[in-house]
Amino acid sequence: MALPLSFEFFPPKTPEGAAKLRAARQRLYAARPQFCSVTYGAGGSTQEGTLATVAEILAEGMDAAAHFSCIGATRERVRAQLAELQRMGVKRLVALRGDLPSGYGLGGEFTYARDLVAFIRAEFGAAFHIEVAAYPEMHPQARSLQADLQAFADKVRAGADGAITQYFFNTDAYFRFVDEAYALGVDVPIVPGIMPITNASQLVRFSDACGAEIPRWIRLRLQGYGDDVASIRAFGLDVVTDLCDQLRSAGVPGLHFYTMNQAEPTLAILQRLGMIEAG
Repeated sequence: MALPLSFEFFPPKTPEGAAKLRAARQRLYAARPQFCSVTYGAGGSTQEGTLATVAEILAEGMDAAAHFSCIGATRERVRAQLAELQRMGVKRLVALRGDLPSGYGLGGEFTYARDLVAFIRAEFGAAFHIEVAAYPEMHPQARSLQADLQAFADKVRAGADGAITQYFFNTDAYFRFVDEAYALGVDVPIVPGIMPITNASQLVRFSDACGAEIPRWIRLRLQGYGDDVASIRAFGLDVVTDLCDQLRSAGVPGLHFYTMNQAEPTLAILQRLGMIEAG
């Protein structure tokens, strides 16, 4: 059976960005993804763009998962937003605590993602397939690895159907996380998140912000290429294809690609893996 694939997009901010994303999606659909997810900005700052992009993906005949964050939100507002998603035909959610825009206090009626998952299940039953986030190398705000694992297990017990991990470049971190989560009684698929390497400075910035470790040998190699974009992309393709190959060989339940709204880097990896035809 083919390994399930899913692709993540972010809401474009300009008409040009929207047109580019439409073109990228059409190319990526050739890989027959199980679903495509659309991110949600801090405090719901891109909610309108998220909904518009989700609506387009549904209209294109694909299953769309809306990211949904709860920090700073009231139960009433969340209930109304979920009802709107249901009306649109959305059947998948990626349920997150989310980050507040800078300058906001905590506020709201939800403290953790597990509270949101439990609320969705209580209010909407099995209407939504719920994915939650997992952090093989620990959430940057967690007190400890054990506390982070426990928080993850709590989200699953609250009613999640599956999980998608933060990206990583060390497969041992993923396998250990899965083993330890299953030891705590977690019994849902934990799909590895994959970040293609195309831009060294952007990757370092993202990784420092989200707590994903770039192994020293990869950092040094990327630094050594300087501004040689072609070499960075060729090296990145080798590294990430090998990562995916190791994961596939180990029998992971799927691969979730952080596309950055581009088709080519993800398609190149899938072609190298023999999962789609070159062309």
